[in-house]
Amino acid sequence: MNPDFVPINGTDHIEFYVGNAKQAALFYQHCMGFQLVAYAGPETGVRDRASYVLQQEKIRFVLTTSLQSNHEIADHVRTHGDGVKVLALWVDDATRSFRETTLRGAEPAAPPKKLTDEFGEVIVSSIKTYGDTLHTFVERSRYSGPFLPGFKPVSSSLKVTPIGLKYVDHCVGNVELGQMNRWVNFYEQVMGFKLLITFDDKDISTEYSALMSKVVSNGNGYIKFPINEPAKGKKKSQIEEYLDFYHGAGVQHIAIATDDIIHTVSELRQRGVEFLRVPDVYYDDVLDRVGHINEDLQALKKLNILIDRDEEGYLLQIFTKPVQDRPTLFFEIIERNGAKSFGKGNFKALFEAIELEQGLRGNL
Repeated sequence: MNPDFVPINGTDHIEFYVGNAKQAALFYQHCMGFQLVAYAGPETGVRDRASYVLQQEKIRFVLTTSLQSNHEIADHVRTHGDGVKVLALWVDDATRSFRETTLRGAEPAAPPKKLTDEFGEVIVSSIKTYGDTLHTFVERSRYSGPFLPGFKPVSSSLKVTPIGLKYVDHCVGNVELGQMNRWVNFYEQVMGFKLLITFDDKDISTEYSALMSKVVSNGNGYIKFPINEPAKGKKKSQIEEYLDFYHGAGVQHIAIATDDIIHTVSELRQRGVEFLRVPDVYYDDVLDRVGHINEDLQALKKLNILIDRDEEGYLLQIFTKPVQDRPTLFFEIIERNGAKSFGKGNFKALFEAIELEQGLRGNL
């Protein structure tokens, strides 16, 4: 039997539920170089919410806020703070994707629905995954509009310069203790993903805390979802801190690919984005560990970009601090030079950097 019974072409979009979408949209435009391309709200006939669609290369973010205090979006923000609600997957057949996954045990969130406007038609359907997160299947081959029917094309007066962000590399979910294998099984059995790699508490630990992680991937490798759960340690892990403040399982970070991480991170820093910091001593012996790289080590050290290597090549990566006041969602910027892995050699340094921030917050 072909395990890829839900063929996926890539990430269609990621929708965030936020407290103030108008202001959040300015952050993603100014700080991360996204262009405002579409909008839905009262001015377009939508009475209960406002949504701003932002795009850069193949990445599409949707920022949605409720206009009513007694709305499910407001409830989501009240419980979780700003966070990811929908990881939408671009498929050829949203009806089949819904049928195949629900037949295998997925809990339905929204049955297939055809949306139409002057630009054509889109079929969407949704299933539930960990926490309050949804996967929405989007079938858009007969659509030429800016996003979805009901959204109007718009642009901003803000002068925006893209910073080289290309596509979503992977999205990481944090789940409660004992739940990681349940959700790995969900992706394997319900969606036909395969287990790519496993990290245990020996791989990802410090003196104080640890986590367990398994990475699942769809058939063509375009979609990769690491799933984390806390492991026992002397003190509270970053996963436990996330679960405490998000009030449940959810998307921990979104990794975005670039072809020039030095340029991208330089722009992000210049625009005010804050990053985790590893000590300068990390760079003293890093080339002994990873071997030759094409980039200037001093430039990477100045920007605090991390380096790791696997059998296929090397990668460069860096992690932002949380992008809202709750210590929940953050971003990873990654440049792959052949490497297919996730930076295992950097886990300890990263964990210690995260623990330093946790300590400042009083949450370690």
